[in-house]
Amino acid sequence: MPATDLDDPAVASSGTQAEEADIAVAAELGRHRHHPVVRVLGALSEVADQAPSYAVCGTVLAVGLVAGKPRLAEAGGRMLASVLVAAALKSVVKVSVSRTRPHKLLDEGHYDVEAGNSDDHDKHSFPSGHTAGAVAAARGWARAYPDLSWPAYGTAAAIALVQVPRAKHYPVDVAAGLAVGLAADMVVTWAATAVRDWAEGREGVTGPISEASALSLSQDIGT
Repeated sequence: MPATDLDDPAVASSGTQAEEADIAVAAELGRHRHHPVVRVLGALSEVADQAPSYAVCGTVLAVGLVAGKPRLAEAGGRMLASVLVAAALKSVVKVSVSRTRPHKLLDEGHYDVEAGNSDDHDKHSFPSGHTAGAVAAARGWARAYPDLSWPAYGTAAAIALVQVPRAKHYPVDVAAGLAVGLAADMVVTWAATAVRDWAEGREGVTGPISEASALSLSQDIGT
């Protein structure tokens, strides 16, 4: 796609109407990227970047293990696993799609999107990794603490929503990040369920003999 002129009423010089609308919303909201509130919220949202999110999830897991709190340890384990899977899924998509970040569009008036990877970080807009990680962590926490899920969901929503006005992502990028985070949670939940079922099956095979078996055995011994 050729460079985009912000003075063009259509905002995007080519592409579908949906893409043009996506760019238009990002361009309009991104004009507030230097507002103090947006800058503060944007800085706080960096907790959802890969390294900080790993640290947060790992800390929750460690505290749960050390304090002897199985539920907290489960939350930390689910969060960490979901964030790791989300990072992997996000990376697969990012190396497949190269899209200019909104701040590049606003600062230089240039936009393009194409298949394939790019070494330029400013062309890794799709999908939003911060959103993917935040949603994955929130879902992991909610699996262990459904009664305390709304604070996690609220935090994830705030992290996701600020990515557009801070001109880091387009709305579609955020939506794609949401999908990645939910998919990561589904993968981890499926894996956890499979492992639990396998463990329960093993326990049923190798566990204590049943009362009926014990009675039969005692009768055989008595005879």
